[in-house]
Amino acid sequence: MKRLSLILLAMLLGSIAWGTILKYTEVHDIPYKESEEAYVKERCKLDIYYPEDTTGCPVVVWFHGGGLTQGNKSFPWKLKEKGMVLVAVNYRLLPKVEINECLDDAAAAVAWVFLEIGKYGGDKRKIFVSGHSAGGYLTAMIGLDKKWLANYQTDANEIAGLIPFSGQMISHFAYRDMKGIGNLQPTIDEYAPLFHVRKDAPPLVLITGDRNIELFGRYEENAYMWRMMKLTGHTETYLYEIDGHGHGSMAEPAYHILEQHIRKILGKPVDNN
Repeated sequence: MKRLSLILLAMLLGSIAWGTILKYTEVHDIPYKESEEAYVKERCKLDIYYPEDTTGCPVVVWFHGGGLTQGNKSFPWKLKEKGMVLVAVNYRLLPKVEINECLDDAAAAVAWVFLEIGKYGGDKRKIFVSGHSAGGYLTAMIGLDKKWLANYQTDANEIAGLIPFSGQMISHFAYRDMKGIGNLQPTIDEYAPLFHVRKDAPPLVLITGDRNIELFGRYEENAYMWRMMKLTGHTETYLYEIDGHGHGSMAEPAYHILEQHIRKILGKPVDNN
């Protein structure tokens, strides 16, 4: 009986430490790049949602979707009030810029978070990068191709976990379209996360919708990424297919998977329900 009571107490304390925070604050439109260029000033901003008067919190950097051509930053609402710091990022968009600028913005934002997130109660050792669709693509690219973060004196391997939602693992379709390559002509070049598979990458959690209703071959791209990462010897690559959900609707149930993997990586109790 005493042992059961101790277990229940430990679970309660863990729950309090993870998610029971009374007051959260939001800060909007923080610039993460210094430039006089108007489009940089317009787009290279981020928002932060954080629990007050706490330290050592896990951090989720979230990149919005929109095919790299549209969209705006917003907090992943299902992760609110979970004891985490959330960082929602805007970045420059195609075709107004080249894909290099999109990737450089994503890397600059993550590097900024490593430097500054302690001011908002976040722990730089617990930074997770995620995003849906185009945001998932950016997540995988800057986490696997180390050069992008290295440009900002940041080691991609310091990221605690990469968790793309329905991210493109071949070269992104918007980038291919700018080169006159159609949606059904797969391409794997330096702008494909698959081009950068490596054994020493951070934990990689790949989540897609149902293969029969997902966007083009999105599940199969992620399945191939899972296989190639395993073949390189990367032991912490995971693949999830959410049955009955297409490209857009897969995001809501995917948040649960994200949260549980954050718990697992940080050694917290996992809710298997």
